[in-house]
Amino acid sequence: MIRAFSKFLVAFVALCAFVAVPGVVRATYEADPTVLYQQMKDAYAKGEADGWNFRAELTYLSTIFNAGRAYSLQYPDDPAYGELATLTVRIGTGLHFNPLTNHDAAVWWVREAADWIDKHSDDREMLADAQALLQRVNSEDDPNLLARLADEDAGANVRNYPGDIDALLIRVEANWRAWLLTRDPQWRSLALARAAQANFPVAHLPTNWGNELVAAANQASTDRGYTAAEVQNARGFLARLRAVDPLRVIASVTALPHDAYLTTLAPADEYFGQMSMSILEIENRLKHINFMLDYDYGNRESDEASAVGNAIIAMQKVYPRDRDLPMLMYWCYTTMRRMTDAQSRETARRIKAILTVEYQDSPQARKLLSD
Repeated sequence: MIRAFSKFLVAFVALCAFVAVPGVVRATYEADPTVLYQQMKDAYAKGEADGWNFRAELTYLSTIFNAGRAYSLQYPDDPAYGELATLTVRIGTGLHFNPLTNHDAAVWWVREAADWIDKHSDDREMLADAQALLQRVNSEDDPNLLARLADEDAGANVRNYPGDIDALLIRVEANWRAWLLTRDPQWRSLALARAAQANFPVAHLPTNWGNELVAAANQASTDRGYTAAEVQNARGFLARLRAVDPLRVIASVTALPHDAYLTTLAPADEYFGQMSMSILEIENRLKHINFMLDYDYGNRESDEASAVGNAIIAMQKVYPRDRDLPMLMYWCYTTMRRMTDAQSRETARRIKAILTVEYQDSPQARKLLSD
């Protein structure tokens, strides 16, 4: 699939040669276009060598996301921006991008790229692809719709890449994450049913959502609200797992995924949002706002709190792997929920959508989902 769009890579490479790095940038963070190109080139070369299997195509898509984010933040008026938006929509569509199962924390860029295509393209196929992506990225705060779309997208990849280990894993992941997001038992049931199938690559079960699936299978019984079919599928799944990894069957769920995904820290001297807030200022403002709310200032704190929320969202665009980001989002969300005006509710909605979908493995997201 990637090979069909190699001409877009060539166009991007040519445009990179003419990028003029601006004398003044908006933040400390600055990506080098030649480095971005090299990352894309390396991923492309590896994909060619591997025969463009599903994982290779996902890896290449990740490099496109990285380049797209950088150009959006630093060079939004450069011609390469449009090429990256086109690549994002074309290849993201071909790989059935879905926010629930993609872990690049690039939903905002996919939304921006699809919106750019929607406004600048006259190609009907491209416009349809952009609209489909917009439906997915804009459903982060509609858990039931997102769950259905994630199941459809994962199923499409299983059909397009028959027998592929990663595609089969992601289909079960989509159902399991849908269960965590919606608490609709149909998704838990489907996850267990598909995990029990003979073609499910149980030996490759990941440690983040996989450990939770194992825990759910271990406790499956009709006394705990599971159906008889779920109990049977859980037993079949555990039997297959026990045959390849006996210790895994009794493994406990850990918080490792949160630490594994979030491994960076934003610089203390970087500033985010229209109010140009540093990390320290974000924290201090949240403390002050909550102090004022304790004294019944209520909605009078809405403007300042929303500015903090916007700064955190801006920070997520630049440093999506900052290890403190879920904590800041949860702190801001709980602060916004202490107010009742429309602005506070909207900011809380945006932050909750990002936290519970893109950072679902974090303790803060799990706490919010369990409330």
